[in-house]
Amino acid sequence: MTALTEYQRLESTGLWRESPEAQRREVYVSIGDATLVVMDKAERALSHWSLAAVVRANPGKMPAIYHPDGDPNETLELREDEAEMIDAIERLRSAIEKRRPRPGRLRWVMATVSVTVVAALAIFWVPGAIQRHALTVVPDVKRAEIGQALLGRISRVAGQPCATPGGSAALTRLGRRLLGPEGGERLVVLRSGVTVSAHLPGGWILLNRALVEDPEEPDVVAGFVIAEALRAQLHDPLQDFLEAAGLVESFRLLTTGHVTDAALDAYAESFLSRAPRPLPDDLLLQAFGAARVRAAPYAYAQDVSGETTVALIEADPFASAAPELVLRDADWLRLQGICEG
Repeated sequence: MTALTEYQRLESTGLWRESPEAQRREVYVSIGDATLVVMDKAERALSHWSLAAVVRANPGKMPAIYHPDGDPNETLELREDEAEMIDAIERLRSAIEKRRPRPGRLRWVMATVSVTVVAALAIFWVPGAIQRHALTVVPDVKRAEIGQALLGRISRVAGQPCATPGGSAALTRLGRRLLGPEGGERLVVLRSGVTVSAHLPGGWILLNRALVEDPEEPDVVAGFVIAEALRAQLHDPLQDFLEAAGLVESFRLLTTGHVTDAALDAYAESFLSRAPRPLPDDLLLQAFGAARVRAAPYAYAQDVSGETTVALIEADPFASAAPELVLRDADWLRLQGICEG
């Protein structure tokens, strides 16, 4: 990628805003290895954008305003006197756009595939390196987009996610209680499809309806949410997708910011039959302690005798002192009826 080599480590200043509610901050902007990096004055990275997913909000106007593809809330403003950086970004965006496949243009597709293969061999050498590089530069908004697309395909088999006005509100409160403000919209209850629980890229956590309908207390479903969040923390779910999708899809995501429908369909089919990864008891207990949730209800839900989960029961961080409620009784009753709509 000649254009990228020419602009490696080009730096400038700009004004960055993480969200519409946040104050604009003066930052340093750097173009590195396929990424645009936003740093504070101490040169700590605040945000990484894949160059393949950079969008200009006001083409031809000044100051130039950019945002990640699909997330116009996070913006970067470059003044007119940063013309060299603006020109570099525009040239790189143009170069990347020219590499995108065009329907009906077979010769261009063949040339793009050739360039992709040569670039992969020349720059990364091995498929694993491409995947690792993609995992470091794909922005959160793209991960969430892939997770949403996979959820849509899983819903074709499992049925639409359960939803009632009261139950959905209670599920949102449960997500915020366990995962923080950003987790309020990431819990999904399915009528079938997942045996117990699972997770997708972008923070989506899928729960079988039995987890909210059968237990007598919300601590059980809370435990499964905590366990899935820990699995996602220990092993990047996007890595599972890229390993299943293969080298071509990994490089396509890295260079264009997109994956094919065929790759999403294939992964969704295999996803439903995957067994969850086991979790170390010590890390589970730390996660329960951090979330202020009892571990014993989850342990007994895993094994009613408690024989195989005795470590979680005996070391429950809240065995003698009850933590704050996971959900109020009224919310728990509403959540238990979320699939009745």
